[in-house]
Amino acid sequence: IQATGPPGEFINANTLAAQYLRNEKRIEIPNSRRNGNGKYLILKGASGNNLKNITVEFPLGKFICVTGVSGSGKSSLINDTLYPVLSRHFYKSLKQPLLHKSVEGIYFLDKVIEIDQSPIGKTVRSNPATYTGVFTEIRKLFEGLPESKIRGYNAGRFSFNVIGGRCEGCQGAGVKTIEMNFLPDVYVKCNECNGRRYNRETLEIRYKGKSIYCKLNTLQDVGMGYVTLGQPSTTLSGGEAQRVKLSAELSKRDTGKTLYILDEPTTGLHFEDVRVLLDVLNKLVDRGNTVIIIEHNMEVIKMADWIIDLGPEGGKEGGYVICAGTPEEICAYPQSFTGMYLSKELKPILVGVRLQTGSSAHSTKSSANRQCS
Repeated sequence: IQATGPPGEFINANTLAAQYLRNEKRIEIPNSRRNGNGKYLILKGASGNNLKNITVEFPLGKFICVTGVSGSGKSSLINDTLYPVLSRHFYKSLKQPLLHKSVEGIYFLDKVIEIDQSPIGKTVRSNPATYTGVFTEIRKLFEGLPESKIRGYNAGRFSFNVIGGRCEGCQGAGVKTIEMNFLPDVYVKCNECNGRRYNRETLEIRYKGKSIYCKLNTLQDVGMGYVTLGQPSTTLSGGEAQRVKLSAELSKRDTGKTLYILDEPTTGLHFEDVRVLLDVLNKLVDRGNTVIIIEHNMEVIKMADWIIDLGPEGGKEGGYVICAGTPEEICAYPQSFTGMYLSKELKPILVGVRLQTGSSAHSTKSSANRQCS
């Protein structure tokens, strides 16, 4: 416990949270917004659930936030309409999208990836290394070491699922299971390998001083350097699982034509976690990809290149596109709750700035006014 106390005292503490509260550390607003690649993915006539037959343009090559009050239609638009359409196109998915007329611009993309906070594995044998796909390459690396060749070890020796290199006390699981009958099973660390999954002979093989039980470099980029190679997936939080999925994407070679979809990825994250997450997402966009996030967190929304704001209210009073544009442009729409709160975040840079509202954003606003009236 780093510090405790009422807010007035805690804010002066020497902790990371207090530094953010004092504004000593902050997520800086970008100096400019990306122009994108000039191409668009256009969803026409979306009318599922409470969506009001809306047409939405998603500029590609940008960091896009879909905003609006709860029940305004964000999930219906992205998770239940756009993603199923793209998933059916790329992967022959059987999930039926909500009612819509058409989608244009799919040929500008080569795949769509939804990154949520669901577990990356349901057993203790699953771990970040197996999920990210780097474990196969790591085993090959250890197989090729001189000491391994002398001992006759192959890649299978470094798999904790194969007899030979694994700890037989826990059969490579790192933990032993205690069945509790009508209660959930209890896992205790294996006392033979101390949770490292491998036997002593296997752990004696080292590359640059490290055994196969080491930390993953790809997880360092998403602020998860504390996660070890063999950590069971069942011990990861939702936010950690999501960042493992992001690290897997960072380790891949991409074509710059991928659409990533995330639904409120900041749930349960600290200020610093949000900053790290944004750094990773920006890396994906900088490669030419497109990121669409459903989000309420202003720290994320203010970083977007483009915002699509739904509303004006929730339920039957929602489902309209209130406005679309850069964060600075969204602040110019008085009927947007997002714009109202966003203007407080952007106030320092809005002073004396003449907002340039594009024709597409203007037409969206006019259409929203007609529909809402």
